[in-house]
Amino acid sequence: MNSIRLRSLPHLLLALFLTLAAYGQSLAQTVGSAPAVSKEGVAPDATAGATAATATAPAAGGGDAAAIAAGDALFKGNCAQCHAVNDVVVGPALAGITKRRPMSWIIPWVKNSSKVVASGDEYAVKLFNQYGKQQMPSFQLSDQEVTSIVAWVTSQEGKATGPTDNANGNNIAPGEGSKTPGDDAAAGAGSYVNVLLIVLVVVLIVLVVTLVIIANIMKDVLRGRKDLDGRDVEIIEQRFDYSKIYKSTAVRAIVGVVFVLAVLYESVQGAMGVGLQQGYQPTQPIAFSHKLHAGENQINCAYCHTSVYKSKSANIPSANICMNCHSQVKTESPEIKKIYRAIERKQPIQWVRIHNLPDLAYFNHSQHTQVGGIECQTCHGPIQNMEVVYQYSPLTMGWCINCHRETPLNTKGNAYYDNLVKLHDTKNGAVPFTVSSNGGTECSKCHY
Repeated sequence: MNSIRLRSLPHLLLALFLTLAAYGQSLAQTVGSAPAVSKEGVAPDATAGATAATATAPAAGGGDAAAIAAGDALFKGNCAQCHAVNDVVVGPALAGITKRRPMSWIIPWVKNSSKVVASGDEYAVKLFNQYGKQQMPSFQLSDQEVTSIVAWVTSQEGKATGPTDNANGNNIAPGEGSKTPGDDAAAGAGSYVNVLLIVLVVVLIVLVVTLVIIANIMKDVLRGRKDLDGRDVEIIEQRFDYSKIYKSTAVRAIVGVVFVLAVLYESVQGAMGVGLQQGYQPTQPIAFSHKLHAGENQINCAYCHTSVYKSKSANIPSANICMNCHSQVKTESPEIKKIYRAIERKQPIQWVRIHNLPDLAYFNHSQHTQVGGIECQTCHGPIQNMEVVYQYSPLTMGWCINCHRETPLNTKGNAYYDNLVKLHDTKNGAVPFTVSSNGGTECSKCHY
């Protein structure tokens, strides 16, 4: 009889595995090819997103659309932490403010409420005492900016608003600040793909085990037959000699080369990682949640980090900024009591620094945030979703240089760049005018 070709069994198993794997991969790509839904984070500055949010707002109570839009941004960046238009938060509701007091009183009050109270103004003293003698911080705002805030407040009177409103002015429940309509569908699709892949793997394992059992049964049946020739018996009884693999000179050479390359790779990676603190997440002295404050409550970054748009460094908030809200909110919390103790002892809170560049590198925060318009999340990651802050980006030299090479320079409205952009476009055509095009990768820009 013809020789029995049991050698085809491994080929069959391999073909079956590759077929199922390819099918699962194609199915995953099909289900996962739905358009990705982006999640908006915290506005990086006081004006981000404000125009779109208020351009269509009716100018009820007076004020043009531009003033109302500016007032919306200023309110969210400076006032929303303690005030709402139609509800009492830490301070009074602001609806009807122009009916209660004239602008000649409101402007000095916003700029320096302590001075107005100290002057003995009857209404100011009454307001100060009514809200537990909570001192409103002073704001370095111009008369026009205060007027814009009042115009926006007037336009919002009577509307359903609350402290959980998001940056677009829509009411949301706590914890839903980062949800988008397609989140549930995307999550459902991803879960379906995972379950399907698990089922395919289980089916594959069952098929392999079944085929192995069948092969052994066939061998046992064939061993009992008397009409097999020597070639058939040899095939049935053959055993693979695994010792030939590890005794092979070629295999040993390949293993040695792979081992040496792995050691070299890990050594280089270790050397390159010296001083790299990506993922660093220290325990802080107070359990402050950016997810709660910046995410759910939509507190603007600049409210706490007051110098982030106007200074070389982004300052660590002082305890008095915390007390603007927490003299009234969650006063019995053990974590908030730590702030009280620090103030009573006249000692700063010992926050642990996370993002730390070497002294040999110059970095200016305001140059990136205010001038360049870089969002906080570009470097700090999804800060609005972090319970405990960690270093999101590597902050290495190569990372910074790549950003300078890829980021277009914001030259709109700045006549200084007009000739530079014209010369660049003439020489480079459609290539964007990036930070690198303006000398942003020269050594002396960061090292001098």
